[in-house]
Amino acid sequence: MRLAVLRERRSGETRVAATPETAKKLIALGNSVAVEAGAGLASGYPDAAYREAGAEVAADAAGALSGAGIVLKVRAPLAQGEGDLDELSLIPRGALLIGTLDAVSDPARAGAYAAAGIEACSMELLPRITRAQSMDVLSSQANLAGYRAVVEGAGAFDKGFPMLMTAAGTIPAANVFIMGAGVAGLQAIATGRRLGGRVSATDVRPAAKEEIKSLGASFVGYEDEESRAAQTTGGYAKQLSAEFYAKQAEVVAAHIAKQDVVVTTALVQGRRAPTLITAPMVASMKPGSVIVDIAADAGGNCVMTRPGEAIVTENGVKILGYRNWPGRIAGAASALYARNLLTFLTTFWDKDAGAAKLPQEDEIVRGVTLTRGGAVVHPMLAAQPAA
Repeated sequence: MRLAVLRERRSGETRVAATPETAKKLIALGNSVAVEAGAGLASGYPDAAYREAGAEVAADAAGALSGAGIVLKVRAPLAQGEGDLDELSLIPRGALLIGTLDAVSDPARAGAYAAAGIEACSMELLPRITRAQSMDVLSSQANLAGYRAVVEGAGAFDKGFPMLMTAAGTIPAANVFIMGAGVAGLQAIATGRRLGGRVSATDVRPAAKEEIKSLGASFVGYEDEESRAAQTTGGYAKQLSAEFYAKQAEVVAAHIAKQDVVVTTALVQGRRAPTLITAPMVASMKPGSVIVDIAADAGGNCVMTRPGEAIVTENGVKILGYRNWPGRIAGAASALYARNLLTFLTTFWDKDAGAAKLPQEDEIVRGVTLTRGGAVVHPMLAAQPAA
């Protein structure tokens, strides 16, 4: 089986879907691995490292994809009109495409894969079950995003994170507030604590309160019957009512005015990020305070976030709205993402056939499969007829 790894072409994407480490293991399964030239450079993996691992380095995407039965990507391949190269048209019919394809937000993609005869698996749809943890790309990437967000916030904050005692006087520890205590938020709490900040956090999910406290942070939030049922069976936060968010905002508003660094991490799968920080909240913050918005790709948790930009407000608050937070720590993010994909493939690898066998009765396979046999099959997407 020929397995192709493409260079990511979407704006701001620095990660790669296979590293020399995982390429070597994929070759050990009996595959030939073709990596497009320059695919790993932004993540610190030069072409020479892939060659040393036994992979072929193809001059371009067409060369890497020629005869490929499996295609590994971080982001969805570019289709006609999305960029300089129509990657989708180069993928062989019948190939298995694996990546974070974001088809729920853009359902037309699944239809395009079906029409192209591509068997597409979108890894961000992986069910949150114990057996799938080692394949969970959302968790691996969110963990690093939470870490990187606090590091970037500390870099933008000009008064220091830990309490610093000097002969000239004492600099107090930074007050750090984490909004959302999922994977990213919990890592942000831990990182803020390691850097010496006074950390507090909030989350609408009932289980989050004890998790926040277990990491040594204080819990801030409004609690009622609605919030006690604010978590899906998959572990995600549910979209709650406008009334709940208004009450939560009252509690948060009083707290946020005293904070030096605020990190927002709240996401609702397939929907725009909920607004957690309003303009009056930003206006209440001290000059030099920092808001780090991990949810910028989904519109942002702060109403003043400009996705892709870092800005300073009129009252001197810095808002970091960078896109693709895992991509800001691309080497580590690529290493974990590539291992997630490797685990997925090896779990369903048929050694006798030398190919991946994806049984639709399996909960993991059913959860990630977008298209099969020329049709869209995922239950979250409108069914389309076979091509």
